[in-house]
Amino acid sequence: MYGANPGKLLPLIFDFRVENLELKNIFRAVMGLYLAFGAYWFLGARQPVYWRSATVSNILFMGGLGAGRGISLLLDGVSPQYTLGMILELLMMGWGIYNLKYEEELS
Repeated sequence: MYGANPGKLLPLIFDFRVENLELKNIFRAVMGLYLAFGAYWFLGARQPVYWRSATVSNILFMGGLGAGRGISLLLDGVSPQYTLGMILELLMMGWGIYNLKYEEELS
């Protein structure tokens, strides 16, 4: 939810200031993507017709985030906050892959 008020929240969390209008817009747009995907994943969890596509989109989303953080880890160094995020994202990706394979075995 840091995109709701990036000028106030990000300096508290990450120790940098967000004053530029375009940067605030970027953080709010990214927040919108997270909220939209989260809503779709919730829909997929509640309505079986959307489960498979929601799971695939979750695998791609979490895998993309984890891969990006992995590249940053190699190129930029270790960040405790983002390393934990990367591990959790890769676990979510793996869990999604496991669920897809389990669902295929049941079919």
